[in-house]
Amino acid sequence: MKIGILSLAHLHAEAYIDNVRAVPGVELMGLADEDPARAEHFARQSGTPHFASYAHLLAARPDAVLVCSENARHRPLVEQAAAAGVHVLCEKPLATRVEDARAMVAACQQAGVTLMTAFPMRFSTPLLEIKKLLDAGHLGQVYACNSTNQGECPAHLRAWFVDPELAGGGALTDHIVHLADVLRWYLHSEVTEVYATANRILYGAEVTVETGGLVLLTFASGAIASIDCSWSKPPYYPTWGGLKLDLITEKGLVTVDAFKQVLTVYRQQQQRPAWAYWGSDANQAMIDEFVAAIRAQRPPAVTGEDGLRAVEIVAAAYRSVHSGQPEKL
Repeated sequence: MKIGILSLAHLHAEAYIDNVRAVPGVELMGLADEDPARAEHFARQSGTPHFASYAHLLAARPDAVLVCSENARHRPLVEQAAAAGVHVLCEKPLATRVEDARAMVAACQQAGVTLMTAFPMRFSTPLLEIKKLLDAGHLGQVYACNSTNQGECPAHLRAWFVDPELAGGGALTDHIVHLADVLRWYLHSEVTEVYATANRILYGAEVTVETGGLVLLTFASGAIASIDCSWSKPPYYPTWGGLKLDLITEKGLVTVDAFKQVLTVYRQQQQRPAWAYWGSDANQAMIDEFVAAIRAQRPPAVTGEDGLRAVEIVAAAYRSVHSGQPEKL
């Protein structure tokens, strides 16, 4: 199987290069980027061929591609790949507008190609253990969830993350989707109402998108959940952030930390400690699933529709921020 990468704009693409190469029987055939300097840099750094354009890469007939462009530029790349009969794993959020996400899902369905959304938390070993407990009925009914997906402001990693046109927003766009998807997966239930608030207290005038956010979700099952999606980790914190949940259930309370499997490392030449992660690689498991689904000609564990549902929740959160009222879905 041959896989290409369309755009290296998203920082996750750097890890995906090694993840693709680690899958038996898969060749990373090359990458393309509308920024020639960026394409050249990553091609040289990773020893990967690069193509002059996205069209040139697709003309070389890959079996699948990873779309890792800026959030607002996902749709044209996914539609180009679908038109070429190429399967797609698209970085999250699937799109910055609900209508774009719907169009992407429709294009892939009409072309008969796989569309998978990059939600690696579905493949996190700690989160999977809780999923097993829930599905086996050991925790009973879920009443409520308190969750956090915080991080640093990513502007220093990729400037476009704080560009409202390219990113689609700030902390709400960046960090609601992971937990919204995990909660839908855990509860087997859809969100019916979203209530959100956001501000730009953190980082001051230098950032023009929201940097703090709190979202309250109501599910059809009756469960309620909160998501702290803020870019609130300070620059001296050991890592970019994390993802945690407290589930209040019929049979007790369970707490899960998706990034607990770490060693704290102190180095004299570094100004802050760092976390060395020793746990399983959720990104690798996600890429493995993408390849396995294509080979078996079956839907992936995370679909384009899952990505669409998350985009709908983010859109409702922004409507709520502007209206000051809960928004129905």
